[in-house]
Amino acid sequence: MNKTMRRASAALLAILCTAGVTWAQEQAQAPAPVPIPAFFSTPKMSNPVLSPDGKRAAVLVGNESTGHNDLVVLELGTSIKGAVAARYDDADVIDVKWVNDERLVYSLTNSRETWYFNPCPGLWAVNHDGSNMKRLVKNDCRIGGVVLAPTVAQARELPPNHLLLRVLRDGSPDVVIQRFNYDAQWREVQDTTPLRLNTVTGLTRPAAEPGYPANPQRWVVDQNGSPRLLFAREGGNTVMHWRADDQAPWQRIGSFDTYRGGAGGFRPLTIGPDGELYATATRSDAARTTALYRFDRQALKLESEPVVGVAGFDFAGAPIFDHRRRKLIGVRITGDATGIVWLDDDTKKLQARIDQLVPGHVNLLHVPECGCSRWVVVQAYSDRQPSVYLLYDRETDKLERLGTALPDIDARRMAERDFVRITSRDGLSIPVHVTKPAGKGPWPTVVLVHGGPWVRGGDWQWTAESQFLASRGYLVIEPEFRGSEGYGQRHFEAGLKQWGLKMQDDVADAARWAVDKKLADAKRMCIAGASYGGYSTLMGLVRDPDLYRCGVAWVAVTDIDLMYDISWSDLPEHWKRYGMPALIGDQVKDAAQLEATSPLKQAHRIKQPLLLAFGSADRRVPVAHGTKFRDAVKKTNEQVEWIEYANEGHGFIKPENRYDFYSRMEKFLATHLQAK
Repeated sequence: MNKTMRRASAALLAILCTAGVTWAQEQAQAPAPVPIPAFFSTPKMSNPVLSPDGKRAAVLVGNESTGHNDLVVLELGTSIKGAVAARYDDADVIDVKWVNDERLVYSLTNSRETWYFNPCPGLWAVNHDGSNMKRLVKNDCRIGGVVLAPTVAQARELPPNHLLLRVLRDGSPDVVIQRFNYDAQWREVQDTTPLRLNTVTGLTRPAAEPGYPANPQRWVVDQNGSPRLLFAREGGNTVMHWRADDQAPWQRIGSFDTYRGGAGGFRPLTIGPDGELYATATRSDAARTTALYRFDRQALKLESEPVVGVAGFDFAGAPIFDHRRRKLIGVRITGDATGIVWLDDDTKKLQARIDQLVPGHVNLLHVPECGCSRWVVVQAYSDRQPSVYLLYDRETDKLERLGTALPDIDARRMAERDFVRITSRDGLSIPVHVTKPAGKGPWPTVVLVHGGPWVRGGDWQWTAESQFLASRGYLVIEPEFRGSEGYGQRHFEAGLKQWGLKMQDDVADAARWAVDKKLADAKRMCIAGASYGGYSTLMGLVRDPDLYRCGVAWVAVTDIDLMYDISWSDLPEHWKRYGMPALIGDQVKDAAQLEATSPLKQAHRIKQPLLLAFGSADRRVPVAHGTKFRDAVKKTNEQVEWIEYANEGHGFIKPENRYDFYSRMEKFLATHLQAK
């Protein structure tokens, strides 16, 4: 992100920051560190969604008395009025979507529960004023291994194996949902069925006529609810089928490896009001990054030229439509930061005006589908500023503040975050995020390794863990090691079967780069991470004992064989059969490599101080990973601190546990890194 985007004017800070003493006064007063809950509390406001006519905005608002998110609908006008449409004492509203100008659908989760994800979030519908609320899909299933009975035609309340597929824009109160049919033996989805659901009556009817290909895993429907594309499973491959209209036969149009991808495959995003299918696919640049394409319905393949792409990055975002004109008007993208490429001249001018009013920030515009509203919701943020939500009035050319995600965070006390690319020891370009604390380096350093590992680690925005560590005086280095997604197929494929090997080299190379640049203090460096990041932490201590003085690993994979062998984890058997052998290593053919890259089997080599934390109810990385490794490493290392949180899963969800963990992490790092 360029220097201009890092600087906000004094006028802007007056709008976005809490009023108080000046920065110079704060420095003179030497304020106490920002409290841990300020970083890791539930956002006070998030996820604005404008109604199709642009007259209302649905937002999620943190309720201090319940600790959960309420659904609030704001009536936009000269004076904004808000009303709670849905509130629960024991659950959070999530995934809010407008069905039409009056009615919304949403699901529920519980931010204080233990599970890694909620497989049965249910589905509710409600009018904007809170009236006519109806539970459409139950949310009372258990996690994993559940064989759910098929739905009864026209059932008034569906069992929990149904999830929302898309809302429609055909003038009805209907949505399309997808029923997941489970295989009792494998305890996973065997195939799926699309249904059209009336959100007022709860009645359903089939969305696809019999005769479609076997084993469908995913459906893509148009805005009228008609299926046009489905993805079916054939062993370890995914096969794509297309249907031009409701009378046309299904046609096989391509296939690809389910886990590794391949030529000819693409990932559908949506079918727009213009009738076009938009999808992402790999282009022919050196990095083989993905871009956004239209599907040529005559040639039955993607068009040769993309709609939009970002040099050096995979496409991550979504098309933005004007439904009234049935036109694509913009595309949300993410390069080093998130932005919007506007294709419509009027909206380009609007973006330029907002950027003029709110300089130094990413300003994401939430525009109504109708393209006719005077109001636009602006989400403004930077590397130092969590999201602030503003309402812009086109008629008066004024901004009004709606709310802030984390009001206890003062942007003036946060750290600068940069994005760089370094060269690894074998010549591969490795993206790295660098968050610098106050003062002048070299600083004590935390190398923070993201989980996944097949995800993108981050981008230019305010990040809780990085800012927390920087506020305590640590430089934070976050490498996007090979195998990370978001930077092209070449970068992803370079990580195949490289757990603990070249993927680990990339992490160490990023750390040594920071030392060479005189950013990191070579004698005060710790490695840390969760899940795969925890695995990388442990392997970093094994392979580079001269580099890392200590390690913090939570919910960490400690042995790849355990990933295969623990049958009650939530890892699907299909993934173990086809995905893990290709991406990580075959348990039989690659047995020697898996042993050499197993922290559990190499535990005797770890001599540095170590903080370990696990959840007793984790099904993604069961606590056996932790207890087995703890017992093994303690035989030769007495500097091990162990934490086990009861009834927590893959990540610490309960606020009191989050605060406790980061408090322990703060003390651990201070003990082992701050003293010179």
